[in-house]
Amino acid sequence: MANRHLARSTVLQSLFEWDFRKYPAIVSNDILERNAKEFASGLGDLAFLKTLLDNVIKKLPEIDSIIEKAAPEWPIDKISIVDRNALRIGLYELLFADRGEVPAKVAINEAIELAKTYGGENSGKFVNGVLGSVYKELGEPGKDSPPRQAKKIILDPAKMPLQKLGGAIVYAKKENDIYLALVHDIFGHWTLSKGTIKEDEDEGKATAREIKVELGLDINIEEKLGENEYIASDPEVGKKRKRVTYFLAQSPYTEIVLEKKGGLDGAEWFKLSEILDLNFYDDILPIVTKAINILLAGKK
Repeated sequence: MANRHLARSTVLQSLFEWDFRKYPAIVSNDILERNAKEFASGLGDLAFLKTLLDNVIKKLPEIDSIIEKAAPEWPIDKISIVDRNALRIGLYELLFADRGEVPAKVAINEAIELAKTYGGENSGKFVNGVLGSVYKELGEPGKDSPPRQAKKIILDPAKMPLQKLGGAIVYAKKENDIYLALVHDIFGHWTLSKGTIKEDEDEGKATAREIKVELGLDINIEEKLGENEYIASDPEVGKKRKRVTYFLAQSPYTEIVLEKKGGLDGAEWFKLSEILDLNFYDDILPIVTKAINILLAGKK
């Protein structure tokens, strides 16, 4: 089932790009193939991805009509791109997929998890509300079915493979202002540039190298800000730990040249005064806040 969740995540990412760029339907499979290679390499059920994407787009007029009826106060174009495409996936699986393969509760829960992971603070509640309304209209199929007995597997994080990454709050001074270099992902969040640290590599030097590749900036590592660690699913090795070490680093105020790769669609310099208005992931905010406090203290 973890592979199916990864597959749905890849389909959501592809629908997001397709929807955001307003591409014709014929382009959607090219987007999916590229994203599958980058984010779901080794995933065996590629037919599931293609079938899900193709059918969501094929049924789009019907699905969007249902969304408009279930959430009349939210026109389709006013719903965030993540939320409306999570809804589209959930509604397709709830209404049109084989219920023996995808039970109604699974369709709803998967869409909610996609919205929580990639959307905003209230995305999960919004998607839950819309799909819940449709579910009730359908007569709550499967409500009284006994839950599937899943085999419980307790994983010890200490025994999982560890992938080390390095990232940085990159700042530059221009005249009397301080700027931060941030990258923008295709799910609408501003975040920090980062890359892989190889085994036995110096964390600071590796981070400087990776940011040079991703942003084209020559940075000088100044101090360590902290670490984030989380568990991720890898289609080839299964569950693994990802540990990101973040640094504060200075750069000349020069043009950012974003590396062409999937997942990111922009990069900009922002004045410190503009940072609070940006949409960050929750686990990034403490790192950004700590860096800003250090930089502001240094100006006094």
